[in-house]
Amino acid sequence: MAIIKTTLFTEIENIIGSLNIANVTNERREILKPLIDFIQSKAATNKEIRINFICTHNSRRSHLSQVWSQTMAHYFDIKNVFCYSGGTEATALFPMAAETLRNSGFQIKTISKNENPVYSIKYADNEHPVIGFSKKLDDDFNPKSEFAAIMTCDSANEACPFVPGAEIRIPITFKDPKAFDNTPQQAEKYKERSLQIATELFYVFSQINS
Repeated sequence: MAIIKTTLFTEIENIIGSLNIANVTNERREILKPLIDFIQSKAATNKEIRINFICTHNSRRSHLSQVWSQTMAHYFDIKNVFCYSGGTEATALFPMAAETLRNSGFQIKTISKNENPVYSIKYADNEHPVIGFSKKLDDDFNPKSEFAAIMTCDSANEACPFVPGAEIRIPITFKDPKAFDNTPQQAEKYKERSLQIATELFYVFSQINS
């Protein structure tokens, strides 16, 4: 019986097809290398690959990173990848971050409406959705051990010199699109940051020999 690989939603496939890893500078490649090495070491021994993206408020960059990482793992057919996100404090997934993902082709549904909404974020028909909501990095929703902690913002990187349970702690920081909230550039800057994160994670997973 032929095995049919599930494909990503078309718009997401198109965006990935337009990404250019030449835009990932040598400096950024050095920053990304420890994550590549972590994923490769797990893939080589058929172990589960757990990645927790951590930002101060778990509202923007950490969610974009979580969603794109899970998507790229699927795109490159890297098995047993489980992506998470958390913060040094819990707030809410910022609506513009969710809207940016929706505009990139992700199917997003609000599961729970409150001060900290819960979203279902799907990238393919037959794949489990990413469950997006703001939570502390040690929330029960997240792994307690055997994971890589990826620090996506400078303040969280400085505030958390030690992440309990993490096998490795890797600073991969991104500029905060929050700086453009309530400005005419808001949507453009969130898209720009989302595409940077997508490009860098495309590069990371493209380096993995599964």
